[in-house]
Order: sequence, then C-alpha cells, then structure tokens
Amino acid sequence: MIATVSLVSGHSTDSSTDPAPRVAVIGDSPAARGGTLSAVIQADQKRLREVPTDGRTWAALSIPYIEQARITADPSYYAKAQGALERSFQVKPADNAEAMIGMGALANARHDFAAGRDWGEKARTIRPDTAAVYAVLTDSHTQLGQPDAATDAAQHMLDLQPGVSSLTRGSYDLELHGRVADARTALLQALDDATTPSDVAFCRYYLGELAFNSGQLDEAARQYQAGITAGGGSPTLEQGLAKVAAARGNLDEALAGYQRLTQQLPLPQYIAEYAELLTVAGHADQAKEQLALLDAQQRLFAANGVADDLTAATTQADLGDPAQAVAHGRAEWNRRHMILAADALAWALHTNGQDAEALGYAEQAGATGYRNALFAYHRGMILKGLGRNAEAEQALSTALQINPYFSPLQAPRARAALAQLQAAR
Repeated sequence: MIATVSLVSGHSTDSSTDPAPRVAVIGDSPAARGGTLSAVIQADQKRLREVPTDGRTWAALSIPYIEQARITADPSYYAKAQGALERSFQVKPADNAEAMIGMGALANARHDFAAGRDWGEKARTIRPDTAAVYAVLTDSHTQLGQPDAATDAAQHMLDLQPGVSSLTRGSYDLELHGRVADARTALLQALDDATTPSDVAFCRYYLGELAFNSGQLDEAARQYQAGITAGGGSPTLEQGLAKVAAARGNLDEALAGYQRLTQQLPLPQYIAEYAELLTVAGHADQAKEQLALLDAQQRLFAANGVADDLTAATTQADLGDPAQAVAHGRAEWNRRHMILAADALAWALHTNGQDAEALGYAEQAGATGYRNALFAYHRGMILKGLGRNAEAEQALSTALQINPYFSPLQAPRARAALAQLQAAR
C-alpha cells in the first residue's frame, strides 16, 4: 500500500490549500494506544500511583495532555504535559528518548518549532528507528520552512510505521509541494487504516479541506459530513460545513455553525474566521466582540507558552491595524521561514502600503509549488499596487481558478480587482 506514497517523486498540477498549520499527534497517540483520552490519562495516572518512578509512563502521559489541549483549546494542559515530562527526566535522566519525543511534541504544539526540531534530533541519536521521532521532526521542519528536511523526515516515518499518523503527515508534505492528487491518495490510505472514530474524523476533515480548497463544494460537504457521522466528537468538522455554507451564500447557516464552533473550540483561528464572516454579513458590533475575544484568547495562549503571531498578523491585516499586522508578521517570520509566515508578512506589508517589500515575501510564499488561492490573491493585489497589471491579472485569475470561494471577505474583492484590471486593458 505504501508503495503508492512517495514524497520525492512525481508531480501534480492539481491545487489546494490548508490555511492553518497542521501539527497532528505523534505516532503513539491515545487512539493508537487503544482508548479515549480520558481513559488513557486515567490508566497512566493509575500506573504512576503504583510505580511513581516509571519514567516511560510519565513521558507517555504528556501525549494525551497535549492532545487534550488541541481538542479543547485549553492551553493549560500544556503545563500538565510539561510537568509530566519534567518528572520523567527526574526519574530517568539518561537516554530518555520517550521524554525527548514528548518535549518535541510539546514544543511543536506551542509553536516553538526550533525547540521541537532540537528535541527531535536529540531523540534521534538514541532512537534512530522510532517513528515518533520523525513525527516530531516532520512537524518542526515543515513549520520552520525547511521542506527538504521535512520531506526526508516524513518519508522516514512512512518507511518505519505506515499508518494514520505518518500518512497524514505525508499527505500534507505532498500538498505543500503542489501534489494534491498524491496528497489525496495518501489521505485515502490513512482513512483505510483508521480504526477509531477520531482518526476517521481527522482523515475526513482533511479530505474535505482538499476538496474545499479546490472549489469542490459538494465533495467537501460530503467528506465533512462523513466525519461527523463517524463520530469522534471533533468540532472542526463544523468549521468545514460552515465554510461550505458561506461559499454557497447561506450566511445565516454559516454564522450559526461558527457560533457553535467557537463556543465548543475557541481557537484563535476559528474566532478570527467568525469575525471575518460577521464583518461580511454586516454585523460590525458582533465582529468587534469576536475580535476582543480573539485578543483575550491569544493572551491566554501566550501565557501558557504558545507563540502565535501568524493569526494576529492576518487578522490585523484584514480587519484591524496594518501597522500592527506588520509587527506581528515580522515577529512570526523571525521565528520561522515557513510559506504561511511569508504570505502573512507579504499581506501585512501590502495593507500598510509597502508593496515593494511585500512582493519578495509573496514570491517566497510560492517557493514550494504550493498553489494556494489566498496566496495567489495576495500576490495579485501586491502586483496591482505596484502597477504590474498584466501579472496582477494573471495572479488574480489563478486565485479564482484554484478556488473561487477561498474567502468570504477577499474572494469578492479578487473578482472586483480582476474586473477592474480587465476593463483597463
């Protein structure tokens, strides 16, 4: 089965997008260990009450805590994970690869991808044939903007332990290189391997994302709904259906979906998307309330060690203060040279009237071959601002060809700008 997933050969002219960094759980996930998060946590805690010097179990306990933070948007679980890992090192200070892997996963979850990479490399010296090591390294190299190293790590993981965790990472790597047909194949293989409702839902969500970001609304809705039907309790699937509703012009349905989503899972990204949709719907006061909530959530995450200037940069550029957007964009870029950070800084600079500098970052955003409608739109508007109208027209056309529904706020602006350029020929 894995022979069909090669991360270093072949090309695709298909396209899709993934607006948010995808950092999945590492190989030894709670699902892989055969239970729900709460059951796994309780089992580990019971074991530690009986054998408090079991460093391996202390390290293992960190993983469901990290996952709990992800699915609840409660960053206080990161402190619990860190405490478990520190205890693991106390009782097993030498050659503790399990705790190193846990520290790498925790650092990645907090968006400290450089530390995640460093922990992964330390673990690799002890356990070079352990798939979870390469899960950490794949995530960190991907988010640091080191695509060759990310591909190498993902391929190592696939070779060592083909399964949901490795195949979904391989899919993302393929997608970032423009190989969307191959990315879909990898996700379908992951879906075949999925044995728990949460894993099925995870695969269905990203199959839906591939479809949505290629403008295939019916297929996207089918995948999102299939994920909900499978169970697993993931509210992220509500986000997918809300996006489809907005794309179809059903704003009331979309707003209701985002309201449910942000009440269940108040992640900064989802709050920002809700604020944008409220703005489009003409509910300015409610949008301001969501932006205030976003600011509070970002402070909460920062207090728990999570660095996220990316969401702040894009939100300020679209709905707030362009100067603040640039400051956040530069802060994110200084931490990592990932294409998402390049695009965010490019757009922030554009909104602040700095198109000449913005263009260089927009070009870097396309360096891996990742064809992303929002990236193409941003590049097109920057080129338009520079008076390079023929190139701007091409970029805006590309954005709308990739996905005419890429943003409820920006897609109409892309169409208007394209019409203006065409009329001026």
